[in-house]
Amino acid sequence: MNNILKKAFVLLASLGGIAAQAQVAPFRKGDRVVFAGNSITDGGHYHSYIWLYYMTRFPDQRIDIFNAGIGGDVAAQILGRFDGDILPKKPTAIALTFGMNDTRYMEYLQPGADEMAAKAVQTSFESYQQIEKKLKALPSVRKILMSSSPYDETTKGKGNYYPGKSKAMLKVAEFQEAAAKKNNWAFVDFNRPMTAINQQFQQNDSTFTICGGDRVHPGQDGHMVMAYIFLKAQGFANKEVADVVVDANQKKIQRATNSAVTNLAVTNGRIQFDYLAKALPYPLDTVPRGWGATTRQSEVVNLVDFTKEFNHEMFTVKGLQADKKYLLLIDKDTVGSFTGAQWAEGINLAGISRTPQYQQATAVMLLNEERWELERKFRQHAWVEFNILKEHGRLNKDDVNSMALLQELGKENGWIRGNLDNYSKSRMPAIREAWQKQIEVLVSTIYTINQPKNRHCEIRMLN
Repeated sequence: MNNILKKAFVLLASLGGIAAQAQVAPFRKGDRVVFAGNSITDGGHYHSYIWLYYMTRFPDQRIDIFNAGIGGDVAAQILGRFDGDILPKKPTAIALTFGMNDTRYMEYLQPGADEMAAKAVQTSFESYQQIEKKLKALPSVRKILMSSSPYDETTKGKGNYYPGKSKAMLKVAEFQEAAAKKNNWAFVDFNRPMTAINQQFQQNDSTFTICGGDRVHPGQDGHMVMAYIFLKAQGFANKEVADVVVDANQKKIQRATNSAVTNLAVTNGRIQFDYLAKALPYPLDTVPRGWGATTRQSEVVNLVDFTKEFNHEMFTVKGLQADKKYLLLIDKDTVGSFTGAQWAEGINLAGISRTPQYQQATAVMLLNEERWELERKFRQHAWVEFNILKEHGRLNKDDVNSMALLQELGKENGWIRGNLDNYSKSRMPAIREAWQKQIEVLVSTIYTINQPKNRHCEIRMLN
């Protein structure tokens, strides 16, 4: 077995646990799913990428996904805002993660780090037990516990090195998993599969990480890996967008999975038919998005086999001349040319951004990004409310005294200064209402333009 095959085998084996997690019930039409967590949820994209899958794969089954992350939070802080931040979103499902901040940072560089870590894990567990009581009081709400994405302790050449932190985070993941099992709730492990990916790629590049420049916050590729893990746990791997097989010799449709193919005509080396899929391909963003982003969602294909497992829109045509080239047009747009041998093997249209349906899906993706940007304004507001104003007795006051307090505190606190501009607007209920209306318009538009369209396809031999 050569080195490449060995590495592939090790990676597949290490990711094998993802399949075993396939216990998270798929979301249903009308679901309101709240992802609660810290900055990885607050400023991250994984939940947005999960929603994009549902937007494109189930266009007639609207769900709503809500970001309920706040940067810097530990389990105790999530507990403290559970009633005021999570429940008002009226969830039918709650996906909860914590652990990164619970396990501390600089303390690992000081004497007694092992004892500190044990106490930190115990404190996190005790806070979780209080959250668990609240979750149990919601029998109609589905619960999903998620371990944190990992702290990358093994990457080289980066700062923020806290030896032992990753072990403490695994302890948190272990009690999260045990709690899910005890309560018969779903559990998704981000920590171990992402760690396995990091360590595998670090064999060739010691500076590699999907956990960002600070070892903590995944890049956009890392967030797409998180979405991949979550969707895999929901059992969506190997569910095709569509699969069409045409026999040119017999002039018949052999297969049309998750799609309808009509009006087939085969004449003089030309094949034409109308094609209506029930889903859209999953669009992968090629632009880094979000504050400080340096990686792209599309880079996920270098880390896991997302295309093979989640993004198959197959066109197969049998009976063409193997060595001849055939042009594919969809709605008169040129998609590309492929040999008869390639057509016989099958063309994955989901990997071709030129198709009209991929461009349609891209519009959905970009609208979803606009929605994400607006939702971030609400999360900045929540950070100010629950992490600053609450301890000063000014939670949800929305008044000039709150603004004045923040301006004073901001003289010594750069995080507060960075949020002043947003809060100066978000403290106005009318502005928050306007933002919420914009989000609703965006989501409604998404669930209007994501409807698959009947496409006219033409395959013809090139001279």
